[in-house]
Amino acid sequence: MSIRKFSSSVVEFSKFTELGTVSPELGRALEIAARCRLNIIISGGTGSGKTTLLNALSRMIDLGERIITIEDAAELQLQQPHVVQLETRPSNIEGQGQVTQGDLLRNSLRMRPDRIIVGEVRGNEAFDMMQAMNTGHNGSMSTIHANSARDALGRLENMILMANGNLPMRAIRGQIVSAIDLVVHTERMRDGVRRVTEVSHVAGIEEHIISLGSLFAFKYLGENPDGTLRGWFEPSRVRPRFLPRLEYYGLASAFLDTLNPKAKPGG
Repeated sequence: MSIRKFSSSVVEFSKFTELGTVSPELGRALEIAARCRLNIIISGGTGSGKTTLLNALSRMIDLGERIITIEDAAELQLQQPHVVQLETRPSNIEGQGQVTQGDLLRNSLRMRPDRIIVGEVRGNEAFDMMQAMNTGHNGSMSTIHANSARDALGRLENMILMANGNLPMRAIRGQIVSAIDLVVHTERMRDGVRRVTEVSHVAGIEEHIISLGSLFAFKYLGENPDGTLRGWFEPSRVRPRFLPRLEYYGLASAFLDTLNPKAKPGG
């Protein structure tokens, strides 16, 4: 028997900064991304803090938005008043009555959602998720098991290909590029601290390959006397493809400020 028990209180980004999960600039950038309704995929290994980070990002959603969550087991703790929680159901002993994430995703489109949050994409529902993100449901979020941001997109390609084997790879990659704005990768590092090690934006397609641009990356600098790792979250100072969306919400300059810190911290 496996028990996953989460804190009753949702962790805020100020707490993430104290724990070393993110820097103040990176935390602010993620808050702006969630508030401006970017489509976000959170990747990482088991126990790396994906669901906790997803819960924190969900606090940036406006109280007037209607949110539909789709999960295998209800773990998300959204605080908004308009939340519809959908949960999968296994088949009975006779093999009947199964309700999959793909079933729930297709039916959620009839429930007038402003945002769709999938607890974890792990199979055929990946194609339905990309379709939902491409049909006006901006601000959707999900998690995926992967070793890096690049691997997360590769896993999505494979899942969509398994669900729709007749689709050409160029069409699949076009769907992914149109749907996803940001990939946030988390890791539980060897000192036990969960950190956001990579934040990448989906820049487009170059020669049939999805192009990723780094916005933040954790740079290892050494080890402290107490055994904790020392490093800083290096920004890339690029102008992401989704900048017009941030301008629409009036937060483009605030986002660009997070990519231009005045000094290198933690050195």
